Amino acid sequence: MIFANPTKTFFASLFCLCFSLTSLAQAEEPNITRSHGYHPFGDLKYPAGFPHFDYVNPNAPKGGTITLFGSGTFDSLNPYILKGISPADTPGIQMYGVTEIADSLLMGSQPHNPLGDEAGAAYGLIADWIEYPEDRSWCIFHIRDKARFHDGEAIRADDVVFSFNILRDKGHPEYSLRLSDVKAVEALDAQTVKFTFIEGRRDLPLVVGAIPILPSHYWQTHDFERTTLEPPVSSGPYRVTDIKGGKQVTFERVKDYWAKDLPVNLGRHNFDKVVFEFYRDADVGFEAFKSGGYDLHYTYSSKRWATQFDFAALKDGRVKREEIAHKVPRPVQAFFFNTRHAPFDDPRVREAASLLFDFEWSNRNLFADAYTRTVSWFPNSPFTAPVPASEAEQSLLKDFTKQLPEQYFSASITPPVNDGTGQIRNRMREALALLKESGWQLKNNVLVNKQGQPLKFTVLNYHNPGIYRILAPWFKNLKRLGIEADYREVDPAAYKQKLDNFEYDVVLFVLPMRDYPGPELKDYFLSSSATIPGSRNLAGISDPVVDFLVGEALSASSEADYTLALQALDRRLRYQHYGVLNYHIRHHRVAWWDKFARPAEPIPYGLGLDTWWMKK
Repeated sequence: MIFANPTKTFFASLFCLCFSLTSLAQAEEPNITRSHGYHPFGDLKYPAGFPHFDYVNPNAPKGGTITLFGSGTFDSLNPYILKGISPADTPGIQMYGVTEIADSLLMGSQPHNPLGDEAGAAYGLIADWIEYPEDRSWCIFHIRDKARFHDGEAIRADDVVFSFNILRDKGHPEYSLRLSDVKAVEALDAQTVKFTFIEGRRDLPLVVGAIPILPSHYWQTHDFERTTLEPPVSSGPYRVTDIKGGKQVTFERVKDYWAKDLPVNLGRHNFDKVVFEFYRDADVGFEAFKSGGYDLHYTYSSKRWATQFDFAALKDGRVKREEIAHKVPRPVQAFFFNTRHAPFDDPRVREAASLLFDFEWSNRNLFADAYTRTVSWFPNSPFTAPVPASEAEQSLLKDFTKQLPEQYFSASITPPVNDGTGQIRNRMREALALLKESGWQLKNNVLVNKQGQPLKFTVLNYHNPGIYRILAPWFKNLKRLGIEADYREVDPAAYKQKLDNFEYDVVLFVLPMRDYPGPELKDYFLSSSATIPGSRNLAGISDPVVDFLVGEALSASSEADYTLALQALDRRLRYQHYGVLNYHIRHHRVAWWDKFARPAEPIPYGLGLDTWWMKK
């Protein structure tokens, strides 16, 4: 006969009683919602028990290999830390939906795993339900019984707690910024995990629902902070099976993937292998595509799209190309001024330099009139600031009235439109007046400050031969006004190091924007991120008005308040001239070798490569 230890029995009973009381208190709390998905402001498109997303072919065959282009190189398979370059760091690569191999509690709000036909929502992946109160002060996720890592170990609440802690404490700085609003995370039982927030916000369930869930049993015996080319144990639809040092990486579909039959995954992840070929030179890469070196080319260059698709395989139909319309909010491509030091710590210098970027000439002569000028920090979205500002926006900023110029709410914040001839004398006069106002003087055709030092700066980028032709007209206009500008290319590793440590004057970069921007606003714009190595506050923005508006957007209790705060934020960012906003298009420019099939209708909120399949 086995006798129970009375002390252990007492504490076990006490724990059960406390947990029962906690659960009862939560159940009795008014306005608790339990759902199969989450949207911060509206109703979900798909009801509980939906069979699959409308935009997929649920009977798409599995099999085959697709080879894709990777820019630059890589030296690590750990995408979660600041050190090293992982395949996930390659610009634009996340849209293919393969390089993040860890599943999350919810799917739909991540750049690599977006919902194709519904903005702002997310549905259960590892979690089969989410529960939250009306004030969003906490949320609870329940983990599916069959959730598994690739090695067969069950995914459990302790893995969620572990992932949160290690990403926040040892991961890339973006995680500490995103997760800073979480007060506590606790495993209520083996399959239930609770996040408690410092202050309730509607976006926070999406933030924690998007965390990659890592296997604690694996990382407890591996150094998380070390770069490595050893493929880690993970949980998603693909795993890394082969690498060729910095040149090629192969992702192989996990045949017994635990979530392959879930409604959020049916009809997706159809290729047995996805291979990325890395090229340091984009022109060399495109030549490889033309000869079959990889299967799909996503074109960012309007010149290439207009003039270089006349090769034999396209003419005889072996290669297809298409402009695929979409509703994806466009990323912000800009020349970001580093305001952490002179000369761009002065907004008048920033505005003057911006005035000398002649978009209309470039669009006509370099881009075949393919682009639309980006005038907002939230392109192709409802968050563009109106002129003049609404009374509601003025009321929102009433506590900052003394800090804002008299014409702040009515002043034009849209870049001036030129005639495309290249003659921008009016802009040059405006720019020179701003520079003189800020203490610069023209001597011997060179702008100098009171100490006689010339106004000069360098634009930093990694190797990209096509960029200089875009910069050259801007540099020419700057030179005419006595400003010396040059361009410096570095290899990808040096570029990342300089970017992470803000070692540049001006940098050309692209900031992704989601349908409903959330915690990335803190990373991009908040004062606290300006000094954190690795943050994407590229301009070094440190502005109490911006801080306030980011906070208002993230804490908004209605979609109307959220939109108002973002419009006001857009006005502030544009008014301060933190960068020269470039241009964008509203369609994907894609060419591919004719071996693939895809759903008949285009996907509004993504490229949708995860829904393609091999032709038979």
